[in-house]
Amino acid sequence: MKRLVGGFIFMLALCNFASAQAVEATKYFARQQVTLQGSGVFTRKVTDSGVTYKPTSSGGVLVGYRFNINRWLGVEGDFDGFRDSQKFLTSTNTTALKANVYTATGSAVISLPNPLTKRFQSFVSIGGGALLFDPRDTSIVPRQTRSVIAFGGGVDVPVSRRIAIRAQAKSFTYKAPDFEVSSLRTDKYVQTMVPSIGVVFKF
Repeated sequence: MKRLVGGFIFMLALCNFASAQAVEATKYFARQQVTLQGSGVFTRKVTDSGVTYKPTSSGGVLVGYRFNINRWLGVEGDFDGFRDSQKFLTSTNTTALKANVYTATGSAVISLPNPLTKRFQSFVSIGGGALLFDPRDTSIVPRQTRSVIAFGGGVDVPVSRRIAIRAQAKSFTYKAPDFEVSSLRTDKYVQTMVPSIGVVFKF
């Protein structure tokens, strides 16, 4: 019985210590942050003039750098990379182009109080940049760049003063690519959702 009580007291003390560490980590203000995350990529289909644009869903990598001007405002640069098949469907055929897709964005980041717990650090971001479609396994179809609007939000869960786990979701809005082929043109804007999770290093 004494061992059981002693074990319970030890676990309670350990939980209190971890809680105190998490609260202390939220008080630590780091000017710079670097993040590395794994992501999913999901694009809504659009249809225009008999052409449906629906790229395949895929996974990717996000690398980002954030500079905090103060505790509530920062600026961030992100690079997203992934591979998918750019699919164009008509009533008669389907065209699928395997492509590397790269997105470079710059955003303003606003840190917000988390309504659930003081241990978490929430944020929202809005910005823009460029999205590059680079077809693979062909030299006939050219690369194509689109301007992109990016916005999203997420939450950091502190592990220590200098490390946190980040979960976030971003949305990219851009004009559907056509690779300069008139039969693939939709003249529609599409939305791609990019949820991601990974680690943040603060310094």
